[in-house]
Amino acid sequence: MRSVICDLRFAIGKVVTFVLPGLIVLGFVSSAFAQNDGSEQNQTGRAGTFAIVGARIVTVSGATIENGTVLIQNGKIAAVGANISVPSGAEKIDGKGLSVFPGMIDADTNLGLSEISLGVPGSVDISETGTMNANAKAIKGINPHSTHVNVARVNGVTTAGSFPTGGTITGQAAVINLNGSTQDEMAVVPTVGLVIEFPRIAIRGGFIPGQGRQPVDFNDAVKRRDKDLDDLKKIFKDTENYARAREASAADSALPYTAADEKLDAMIPYIRGQKPIFFTAERANDIRGVVKFVTDMKVKGIIIGGQEAWKVADDLKKNNISVIYTNIYNLPVRDDDAYDYMFEAPSKMQAAGIKFCISTGDDGPEIRDLPYQAGMAGAFGLSKEEALKSVTLYPAQILGVADRLGSIDVGKDANIVVTDGDILEPRTNIKYLFIGGRLLPLTSRHTKLFDSFKDRK
Repeated sequence: MRSVICDLRFAIGKVVTFVLPGLIVLGFVSSAFAQNDGSEQNQTGRAGTFAIVGARIVTVSGATIENGTVLIQNGKIAAVGANISVPSGAEKIDGKGLSVFPGMIDADTNLGLSEISLGVPGSVDISETGTMNANAKAIKGINPHSTHVNVARVNGVTTAGSFPTGGTITGQAAVINLNGSTQDEMAVVPTVGLVIEFPRIAIRGGFIPGQGRQPVDFNDAVKRRDKDLDDLKKIFKDTENYARAREASAADSALPYTAADEKLDAMIPYIRGQKPIFFTAERANDIRGVVKFVTDMKVKGIIIGGQEAWKVADDLKKNNISVIYTNIYNLPVRDDDAYDYMFEAPSKMQAAGIKFCISTGDDGPEIRDLPYQAGMAGAFGLSKEEALKSVTLYPAQILGVADRLGSIDVGKDANIVVTDGDILEPRTNIKYLFIGGRLLPLTSRHTKLFDSFKDRK
């Protein structure tokens, strides 16, 4: 059931009552514990050999099979085609009138790191103090029992990138499957890349109650941006010098010993281009800044955000920089921007030849809307096939997991969604869902609330 009658954050907000400053009523405390005790999560399903027979199979990577079979065995896609022999003992699922899709991938979220962002600070672990936290790993902070996991996966999202935030170098992101009792069980790639909040010109300062955000002098904002960028470059250079010193002292005991630095150690594979760096950037000038930084430092770059990435198409293509687009639900920035400015950006990127995918960029509850965001892009210029790829194969390619996820191909992980219609349509219902070959129950906090209230008069 895809209908949702209540968002988790609003639901808990109704029971918060402050009696005295610093004192919270027992009802709120017990409710907060109920939200985080895992009772709505960790129904990890059951393994087995399954055959989805007579279904329409949308492989994404190749032709659609109108009447075919998908065989799932040992957690993998064992066979796909129109004439597949089903082994004895396999559990058959009648796919007549149903469609089979690869599980969707939301490439940029805070899933598992933030539960109730506005009400229970103890359930939020998205950032560390300080500006340089390359050693911080999102996978270590992920809560496998987050209620957002079920809410997202019952809508067809089977995999997500979980990204830290805060500071300039925020930490290392993880790619996780939305199933598992532990962080290790969920992990697809524990450390997929480093996240950097790329310095930009910010002309609005801190927030003052009753006055709003305070303006910042433009010249001061430019100086601050330039200083932050110089500091970032210095960290990269310091890391390279540190790495060379460590390697030299390890090879020759006569050289002075270089003490280990956990933060710089974490930076080494990124500053040497061995693993990608995710840079947050929205406006064309900032994206050009990222491109220059990537080329100057000789690193692998990926853009997160990318409102105006299509304006920098040549530079992005030349340097093989992909874009994780997170702005479908955002409002246009300028007063004279067209209302569909954000909706059309994916089609403009596709036309310009930029490698991209669509993401919600959310911390949990909105991840369930990933198919609708792709569908919105499809309604504003992106082809139906490209819209589907933007939340399946393309994010898998950008995150470096296309050998395992993103399409229905033999040998890939069996992250499979079976529906009664187009997966990007709001009226479509999910009938069956597999992650890692496990058949999962289609229940969540939202479905239970719906069942509780749907018949009230």
